[in-house]
Amino acid sequence: MTGPLDGTTVIDLTRALAGPHAGMMLGDLGARVIKVETPGGGDDTRGWGPPFVGPEDDPISTYFLSCNRNKESITLDLKSEDGVATLTRLVTHADVLLENFRPGVLDRLGFSVERLHELNPRLVILSISGFGHDGPEGGRAGYDQIAQGEAGLMSLTGPDPDHPTRVGVPIGDLLAGMYGAYGVVAALHERTTTGRGRVVRTSLLAAIVGVHAFQGTRYTVAGEVGRAQGNHHPSICPYGLFSCADGMLQIAVGSEGLWRKFCTAFGLDPDAEGMATNRERVGNRDAVVDAVNAAFADRKLAELLPALAAAGIPAGEVRTLDRVYEWEQTRSQGLVIDVDHPVLGTVQLPGPPLRFDDNLYAGGRAEHLAPPALGQHNASVRAWLDERDAEGTAS
Repeated sequence: MTGPLDGTTVIDLTRALAGPHAGMMLGDLGARVIKVETPGGGDDTRGWGPPFVGPEDDPISTYFLSCNRNKESITLDLKSEDGVATLTRLVTHADVLLENFRPGVLDRLGFSVERLHELNPRLVILSISGFGHDGPEGGRAGYDQIAQGEAGLMSLTGPDPDHPTRVGVPIGDLLAGMYGAYGVVAALHERTTTGRGRVVRTSLLAAIVGVHAFQGTRYTVAGEVGRAQGNHHPSICPYGLFSCADGMLQIAVGSEGLWRKFCTAFGLDPDAEGMATNRERVGNRDAVVDAVNAAFADRKLAELLPALAAAGIPAGEVRTLDRVYEWEQTRSQGLVIDVDHPVLGTVQLPGPPLRFDDNLYAGGRAEHLAPPALGQHNASVRAWLDERDAEGTAS
């Protein structure tokens, strides 16, 4: 299986994380993704670490490995005559172009949207920025943690309102990449009818606001400003992290029926004062949390989790990443893949989150490509361009 985007060629001009993540998603789905990097250094993330792996004189960043599988790498100096000429050829033969330069940079390089569509009217262009391509602050550089703060996410995350906390991964970058890939696929579908490509735009700001979910309508409709309140849900109770005799676990009592089942299983009165309905329990959260912690206090995880499952209560432990990647359930879903790296040999990477039909492989392809060495495909990509140019001449 080669993937639903087999036959689609993507030119990836992006660096860091948001754009490369979008490109990797398209590559996972079978697209050919040609990553254009600057000679000498390449993508910024090639230097982000530790940790680094591989030879000491040419260390490989695990950060780079996280967002560049299923790509080829070609190095181009876009300020040189050859670089401009080669990118022009790539654009002519591509279906998609990804870029996350600051607004206006690509124009100054001679590749405005108008020029790109002049070269290839069918080209779908994904443009990812920090805060949007226009508006009063459209030119701001985009860095994930700054965007998490500016877009309100940090105010919702952490133990309390006085300790805003970033999410433990660059979630703004990742979400922008996901929204961007989603927009590209929609534009490719539209192109089958219109015959023309269009520009898809998103930003770190847009992506984070796009996942405010109920916290957004909590303000826009009800006028309430959500605040960080630790590991308990602001609208459902009990729903969060609780203590037991040898650690912590999480439960999600998301309905009145589950509340009654939980109380029956753990000796609590479901109709106790201030606890009979979810609305009451949310208003008396501290008391409910104390009651649940007391019910769990003398019981260990190994006992509690089966008891909760038997009662039909959604529950789970808090795993460290080593235990996640060694977990049989994780591996059964194709979420760990083997790739052959040109320097490191066979290595394991986190796998794509999608599967199709009864395909045993993660993503849409049976074999995944390792993240490329810098310029690894210079010769093969140029040879492919020569072939495509020759085909165009012959026709």
